[in-house]
Amino acid sequence: MFKSLAPIVAVAVAGTFSATAAFAQADTPRGNAANGKKLFDTVGCFECHGWAGQGGGAGPKLIDPPVYPAFIAQLRTPRQIMPPFTDKVLSNQQAADIYAYIVTFPKPPDAKNIPLLQN
Repeated sequence: MFKSLAPIVAVAVAGTFSATAAFAQADTPRGNAANGKKLFDTVGCFECHGWAGQGGGAGPKLIDPPVYPAFIAQLRTPRQIMPPFTDKVLSNQQAADIYAYIVTFPKPPDAKNIPLLQN
């Protein structure tokens, strides 16, 4: 009986992940990455998160950022030492522009592709 349910469960689980990904994507406003880069520089995001989103002493890395709803929640009401960037400081469009920029950060190479780590 359980073997016959396995394909149904697999499809249901896959559907849930697809729906979640689609929801997160649909919930992400269109942003302008070029304007986001300007804002990243002028607002001072780089000071804690680094020029390439690599993170630093005060801010975590932004490479491979969270889905937009989590990003905006952290931006507006941060849990750590980050100052809150309310909609009076950054408009929703400006926040979307910054997000559009940080999703362009290149991902680091896979450890298996770094020769020095193979020894």
